[in-house]
Amino acid sequence: MPTSANDAQAAQWSRDPRVHVVRRQLNYRGWPDDPPREKGIDVAIAVDLMLLALRRQYDALVLFSGDTDLLPAIEVIKQLRLCHVEVACWAGHKPLRLPNSQLPYCHFLNRSDWNAVVEDWSKLPS
Repeated sequence: MPTSANDAQAAQWSRDPRVHVVRRQLNYRGWPDDPPREKGIDVAIAVDLMLLALRRQYDALVLFSGDTDLLPAIEVIKQLRLCHVEVACWAGHKPLRLPNSQLPYCHFLNRSDWNAVVEDWSKLPS
């Protein structure tokens, strides 16, 4: 079940004191024809990007997302020169780009990249 796998993954990540897991309620509008979707997480990510950059809590940021709702946060971080920003996406997908530019730099990842970091959550105790 995807929910239990996500719960196990979040629990595992939360054991690391450097990790702060943020989860949002799933919206079941359209279910069962449409899968449940997490709402508000893009806003939470944008707020964290800005807050942590303004506090100078990171020097470099690599954002793995194709969500264009996050572009305004990236634009402000770059305009204010708060930190270095790069993005990542799956090979073959369109990367986040600032208007009329090839910025920020994009890391294109593929299946072998995924296989190098994937963990088998099915063997973890629930």
